[in-house]
Amino acid sequence: MNDDLNPSQDLAEQVLQLLQSSPDGLSEYALIQQLKERHSGHLPDLPLTDKLVLFRTHFLLFNALYRLRDTLWQQGTHLLEISPLCIRLLPYQAGSEALSERDELRDYYLDMSQLQGTDERDVERLLTSFWTRMQGGEEKLAALQLFELDDDTPLDLARIKLRYRQLVSLHHPDRGGSTQRLQSINKAMEILARYYH
Repeated sequence: MNDDLNPSQDLAEQVLQLLQSSPDGLSEYALIQQLKERHSGHLPDLPLTDKLVLFRTHFLLFNALYRLRDTLWQQGTHLLEISPLCIRLLPYQAGSEALSERDELRDYYLDMSQLQGTDERDVERLLTSFWTRMQGGEEKLAALQLFELDDDTPLDLARIKLRYRQLVSLHHPDRGGSTQRLQSINKAMEILARYYH
């Protein structure tokens, strides 16, 4: 295979070419690096250290991936698994005719106005939102520990609310508990209510 991709080739075609030569798949980062090494003219030729460049590169790649996935599905040749950690071609398997859930990520990445309308402040907000959600996992574990509940046992909101009422009763200031402890219990309940519906 020629090391340089044809610059006039569509980005989706370039991606397909690289994925066909990597049967185990590639991470998003590895795919971007290979496209840059082969001088794809479709990605910004700038360092990924700039957040806006990183966002634009990511967006353009995922736009190409979702377009490619749709094309391969319509042709009945492959399924394309899309995840930042592993992007790979899988053998096509015909599915049954059924209603499918709306794919909001697909809709987002295929809407080019999302790319044009996103500036550096927007990227900063997206990153902050992402890290807040990522740290939420630690927040959840801390709340479960405060409630003396184990994440490994089946939990539902009813069980959590029961434990919440027990703790409030036990630690209420009117019964000798501390206001600070009660506030921690209320905050933990607020956190867990976001995870268990």
